[in-house]
Amino acid sequence: MRVGYVVLYVTDAGECLKFWTDKVGMVEKGRKQAGPFEIVQVGFVDQAFSFELVPLALMANNPDNLDLATPSIAFNVADLASAQAKLVAAGVQATEPADHGGVQSFAFSDNEGRWFAVVAGN
Repeated sequence: MRVGYVVLYVTDAGECLKFWTDKVGMVEKGRKQAGPFEIVQVGFVDQAFSFELVPLALMANNPDNLDLATPSIAFNVADLASAQAKLVAAGVQATEPADHGGVQSFAFSDNEGRWFAVVAGN
């Protein structure tokens, strides 16, 4: 498991993108569709780390009851089922792997009730 990116839930993705690129100096690193919504990743040119700007409207049904007021850290794993099983075996509360807006993922909670996403990918 490795840190993939940090999700920022935003009300205006376009304005947020402009802020991070025009004011902070990040660049757009990727863009994907999630149904009718666009999700953009931004970060610094010389760093692998990025923010994923996720429209709040995409999270309307919020299947994992994430706290959308705080950023979410997303971990990348090659095998979702194995990663989820390992966490559950260690006594960690975790949801079942599922498709969330075109992204295969599950969520798990730490001992203070914060939720983290685990996403299929390298």
